[in-house]
Amino acid sequence: MRTLVVSDLHLGRTERSDLLRRPDLQEPLLEALDGVDRLVILGDGLELREAAHRDAADIAVPFFAAVGKRLGPDKDFVVTSGNHDHGLAAGWIDARLQSEPAGFLSLEQHFDAHGPLARRLAEAAQPARLEFAYPGLWLRDDVYAFHGHYADAHATVPTFERVLVGAMAKWIAPLPDPATPDDYEAVLSPLYAWLNALTQRADHSIVAKGGGASSRSYRALTSERTPRSLALKTGYRGAVRTLNAIGLGPLQSSLSPTALRRGYLSGISEVIRRLELDAAHVIWGHSHRSGPWPTDDLAEWTVNGTRIHNTGSWTYQPHFLTPEPNGSPYWPGTAILVEDTGPPRLLRLLGERTHEELRPRDPG
Repeated sequence: MRTLVVSDLHLGRTERSDLLRRPDLQEPLLEALDGVDRLVILGDGLELREAAHRDAADIAVPFFAAVGKRLGPDKDFVVTSGNHDHGLAAGWIDARLQSEPAGFLSLEQHFDAHGPLARRLAEAAQPARLEFAYPGLWLRDDVYAFHGHYADAHATVPTFERVLVGAMAKWIAPLPDPATPDDYEAVLSPLYAWLNALTQRADHSIVAKGGGASSRSYRALTSERTPRSLALKTGYRGAVRTLNAIGLGPLQSSLSPTALRRGYLSGISEVIRRLELDAAHVIWGHSHRSGPWPTDDLAEWTVNGTRIHNTGSWTYQPHFLTPEPNGSPYWPGTAILVEDTGPPRLLRLLGERTHEELRPRDPG
């Protein structure tokens, strides 16, 4: 079964960097569906950290309708949940916990739309039948795909979420080794529920400001040369040292492209090891850094004989990009094609678009 995998669409971003809300940028992806049997959105399809469910759905529904129409009734459409849209699976997980003991969650479980948001997406996707899977699914006997948010328990990049997850794992719900999906959910689900509730109930929370605040902080820490940015860098390095000292590390202070790549790859490698994933290939998203590309060191993308692949994202993040199109592995609009045989292949579906074409447009 030929499968196209995309991830991190983040439909509903407040700064309008989610490219697939725009019909002109949907078309290359819709055209790619003509040659496959299945589309998988591998988590963070919706942005539920920055927008209420109803607002994110209003933005996502036209895209789901366009995909459903293009796929038709004979092709498969599967959505998994990530950390930013964990709510799509949370209701189903909670319902199962009410009737079954913890430990029911395996590497692949499928379920129909659960809750108003998921049902609305399923209705929009008709005539295609939208199915949900969590935490991931086997695309072939040797290819496993999941969003990869469990990596936040191990990555060395000191994000807000990584620090909170580290605290949960250290003091509240320690992660065993080896681990199961349920072990990771015990650490992550309470945090996701809190962040989701904060967003749904407080439009102006720090969490709801999301991507804009993150990009401003990244620029200040990596490229700006102002007294404010120098003070921020000094405070940041001190905070990382403190976090490492109290046992929430190992965390790195460098935010260079190399450090970010290695930091997230170390996290997903540890997840693959702890879950004892017996797969020749593992596909994930989450970090927004697609790969491996020909210039990447394949040793960094391999753990215990398993080759790691990242889908990249469909969000425009200029602070990660070079002036020329396709000059960065963070360039949006990438996908992974999984055929009946052979390794997964990275595709650039928006590789010819310019910064001007991808920049968020004024809604007016």
